[in-house]
Amino acid sequence: MLARVANNLFWMGRYIERSEHIARYLNVNYFSSLDAPNAKSQDRQFVLRSMLFLVGEPDVDENVILKEQEVLFKIGLDTESPFSIINNVKYARENANSARDLISTELYESINKFYHFVLNYPSDIFLKNGLHDFTSNVAEMTAILRGKIRGTLLHDSVYAIIMMGVNIERANQIIRIINTKYNDALKAQGSYGDKFGNSFEWTTLLKCAESYDMMRRFYKKTPTSISTLEFLILNPNCPRSIMNSLNQVYKNIKILDPSMAYNKKSTAFLIGKVRAEYQYKYIEEIEENIQIFIEDILNSLNEISLKMEKEFFNY
Repeated sequence: MLARVANNLFWMGRYIERSEHIARYLNVNYFSSLDAPNAKSQDRQFVLRSMLFLVGEPDVDENVILKEQEVLFKIGLDTESPFSIINNVKYARENANSARDLISTELYESINKFYHFVLNYPSDIFLKNGLHDFTSNVAEMTAILRGKIRGTLLHDSVYAIIMMGVNIERANQIIRIINTKYNDALKAQGSYGDKFGNSFEWTTLLKCAESYDMMRRFYKKTPTSISTLEFLILNPNCPRSIMNSLNQVYKNIKILDPSMAYNKKSTAFLIGKVRAEYQYKYIEEIEENIQIFIEDILNSLNEISLKMEKEFFNY
């Protein structure tokens, strides 16, 4: 396989995963705020700033009044916006086109259908009353794509490269959502007891990560800052957790690099080292300075991605 084609497969997986997380964040953050128990979490400006914070455009001036339709369009269907859902889907399809002979017809047709759904979605309907319909469909279609990847591709190097992209991006998006909701929880506060630890934003965070029901079954109690962070960062059995994503990346990179030789310069070694570091952490350590942890894990994920690109995709 050409390194260029492998790179296309890797980024196809990343863009598919990225579009899903942005879409779900828009959906959950917007509609959860309507039932929030405090005025700050219900505030439209607070919700819109949270959306922009996630995609990397935090609006620092609190005096600027954001327009809801402009923010939603910018993140959803604006072709001029590099982080928009429509552009992520477009990039996923472009990368799929470049690796067409290596992916199944069923997967390619599903990507094509996804692309045309997003491309042809009327912006006036999206801005008026289509946010729930649009974002729900994006989340469902990405789930179908992951099913096609698992069910219609040989589980060989092609599959491994795509899943490495999916899981690296999942870890990236989950930690960015954690960072955004941590920031929101500091501002919104809860209504009883430990106002930060009992903030409504932790429930919203779990729903944004599609993990609320799993977490409630595991802990059998209302989400708090500690239980939420522990579940989404350290629990290896939660399919959305950072730990699970690192385990999946390590598992798939061993398909590309089956050598068991000790090589501290390899990507597999770096991933194993990062995995080991978080495997034996406990959440109280992380909560002492969550901001430093978030910066560290983002740097680690970026380092893994760069090393992976240099080792496998350099052309």
